[in-house]
Amino acid sequence: MTTTTTTMTTSAVPTGELVAQLAHQHISRWQRGYLSDDAKAVAALARLRRGAGRPAGQLPDLWDLLDTQTLHETRRDGRPLSEAELARAEDALHTALTLWALHQQSRGTGMHQLHRPERPRGLGAAVHRLMPANDIDDSLRKRLVRAGNAADLTTLAQRLRDIVTLLRREDVPLDYALLAGQLYQWQWPDGADRVRIAWGRSFHAWQDHRTPGPEQDTPAAGLSSALPDATDKDTL
Repeated sequence: MTTTTTTMTTSAVPTGELVAQLAHQHISRWQRGYLSDDAKAVAALARLRRGAGRPAGQLPDLWDLLDTQTLHETRRDGRPLSEAELARAEDALHTALTLWALHQQSRGTGMHQLHRPERPRGLGAAVHRLMPANDIDDSLRKRLVRAGNAADLTTLAQRLRDIVTLLRREDVPLDYALLAGQLYQWQWPDGADRVRIAWGRSFHAWQDHRTPGPEQDTPAAGLSSALPDATDKDTL
């Protein structure tokens, strides 16, 4: 899965952080292009959407869309990523990017927005934003719990697809870089437990912060701080 060369420093940062940075880099570029009606970005989203909820590698049409060269480079600490790390990183990227493409379809503002303490954009916070003020919608809460209890990444991706469809309908944004890092972590022993805890904290910590307009894309540096310890152009 390699195409155009990306510019990103490969260092000894945790692999989950590297995945988050790469997801942010890809999505930010495509999102800007899509919102400005760039034909290449619109076509890329149409292709990516077909992979939402499906295992990575199942659609050969997507293989040339993602530049993962950074993941294959030897890091500054001299240790290349293992085969297991590479496979899990690519699976996490595929899942996050295809879900974002589904979320962004026909939306006039960017559905990928970076999490900030004053502007929660984690998955739990996003689900909570779908609920009435000062009330808990038990059916929505159960969707989040059901996603958290998925037995494998494929099942998780399918359940997240259902949630993203609801977020798209209500124009609720999500930090897909954060999600990509969490999806990478999910695949390791004890990782699912940590991600579930992060989603639960995000859900319960959410507050309705009113802000004027969508957050602009910002550099991907520091994303690890958030990781857990229909229009005509869419008819392509």
